[in-house]
Amino acid sequence: MPLVFAKQGESNFIKKVTGKEETRLFLEKLGFVTGAAITVVSSIGGNLIVNVKDSRVAINKDMAKGIMI
Repeated sequence: MPLVFAKQGESNFIKKVTGKEETRLFLEKLGFVTGAAITVVSSIGGNLIVNVKDSRVAINKDMAKGIMI
């Protein structure tokens, strides 16, 4: 299931990151790796603020669609 469908406040684990290679590498550097715990803090218009690896990160809807939980 893509991250955009995750419920706010619910903890999930990243199963796979898809998309263009440059986008995947960018997300990997931010901590979006397979097996990492991720929690949606807030969602506004599909854009998300998430907790990943003890950091808050804002990602847009297109990036969130490529992160499978």
